[in-house]
Amino acid sequence: PQPPSRPKPTTGAGMATAAAEAGAEESKVAGAPPSQYGSDVYEEQPTFVTVDILQTGGINAADIEKLREQGVHSVGSVLQKTTRELLNIRGFSEAKVAKIKDVARKLDNRGSRFRTGTEERLRRSRVIRVSTGSQELDKVLGGGVETASITELFGEFRTGKTQIAHTLCVTSQLAFESGGGQGKVIYLDTEGNFRPERIESIAERFG
Repeated sequence: PQPPSRPKPTTGAGMATAAAEAGAEESKVAGAPPSQYGSDVYEEQPTFVTVDILQTGGINAADIEKLREQGVHSVGSVLQKTTRELLNIRGFSEAKVAKIKDVARKLDNRGSRFRTGTEERLRRSRVIRVSTGSQELDKVLGGGVETASITELFGEFRTGKTQIAHTLCVTSQLAFESGGGQGKVIYLDTEGNFRPERIESIAERFG
């Protein structure tokens, strides 16, 4: 996939987080569940749009470079910044900040546009369910952990949360027909619990 989409199964606040990439192009990957709709019906907007695109809205390259210097590299990051934060950038007036935010809002409209039922049905048809490694838990989750969403696991100490996160690191990379996501994984470990050797043993289990 370009790499396929990005489901982020998490083990809760402060716990390890496993993220499987499974992108907007997942239905085009060989073996992906075929969509019953034409590709021209609905096109998923990229989740990361660089600030370079602001030039199409009249924002000059020098101002875009200033945004980068402050760690603002995407249109989404521009929208997440408060007006006060942007005013702290050298040379940014209230009028300039208002224009930059307005352009960013128009270019990143994922949360501000209506979708038809057909568009939403197509978007949902691209969702992949990744196996947790447990058939019974997969049944509870309706087939596995969904991509394009966040799944949080919580519970007492030593109840298997980290084990599931490790297992998802493997199953997310399996072929679709094996209950996988045919993607790649990013594991964010906030407590030092990630164990590569556990990944190896789990991978052996799945062949």
